[in-house]
Amino acid sequence: MKFTRYTDYAVRVMIYLSVNQDRVVQIAEIARVYDISHNHLMKVVQGLVSAGLVSSVRGRSGGLLLGRPADQITVGELVRRTEDGFHLVECADCAARPGCQAPSILAEATKAFLAVLDRYTLSDVVRDKSIAHAAFNLRVM
Repeated sequence: MKFTRYTDYAVRVMIYLSVNQDRVVQIAEIARVYDISHNHLMKVVQGLVSAGLVSSVRGRSGGLLLGRPADQITVGELVRRTEDGFHLVECADCAARPGCQAPSILAEATKAFLAVLDRYTLSDVVRDKSIAHAAFNLRVM
C-alpha cells in the first residue's frame, strides 16, 4: 500500500510536533526542515487542525501544537483521517465483478493493515527523542 503525498506530509508534521511537543512550532520551520513547499504544507496542516489532531495558536508567536498528547494519537487514526479511502482496486467497470472475491480479500487486508497501525502511537514512532532531535538538527533539551 502506498500513501498519498498528503498523508506522507501529515505524518511528517505529526512526528515533528511530537518531537517538539514542549513548544509552539511554526509551519515555516517544518517546511524548511523537510524541504516541503510552505503552501502545500499549509493545506496539510489545515486538514490536521480540522481533524483535531493539531491545534493552531494565533498571533505573532503563534504556530502549531499537537491537538492531543502523542501517546493518545495512533498512526492508524492519522492515516484514516488523511487518506481518501482505501480502494486498492477500482472494480466498478470490471467484467469479473459479479463473482470476484478480490474486493472482499483486499478489504480484509486493508483492515489488517490499519489494525497494525492502530497498535502504535506517535510516542512509539518518536520513542528515542535524542535520535529525532539529531535528525532534525535540534538542541536536545
